Amino acid sequence: MAVHVLAVLAYKDGDRVTSELLARSVNTNPVVIRRLLLALQEARLVETRKGAGFGSRLSRSAARIDLGEVFRAVEQEEAFCLPPKKPNQACPVGHCIQAALEQVFSSALKAMRQDLARTTLADVVKRAHECCAEASETHS
Repeated sequence: MAVHVLAVLAYKDGDRVTSELLARSVNTNPVVIRRLLLALQEARLVETRKGAGFGSRLSRSAARIDLGEVFRAVEQEEAFCLPPKKPNQACPVGHCIQAALEQVFSSALKAMRQDLARTTLADVVKRAHECCAEASETHS
């Protein structure tokens, strides 16, 4: 949802956008968007002004915002986590499964973070434009 909101702001190219318009695009309640915008503002990804005629816009160009920043701004939990309750240590699988999964999860998280850091918001907006162009060609 955060990338969607940021993509709309990038598409609007500096114009201020209301939480109502963002909520319609995402198909959710404006209150949900306002909470999200607070997290994005704290991460210095957006600037928001309250009141009539105001709204939100990107704090810098979409090419200078990578998805790693977005992920860190909105995700409170790790993408891959183990259950809080330890498995049965008497079980041959339960005894070692968490250590085995920690290695897999660590590697997957590292790869995901690297990929997100290489992908900018501008890349996502470009891909969305390409997808829309292909869809309109298909329907023509």
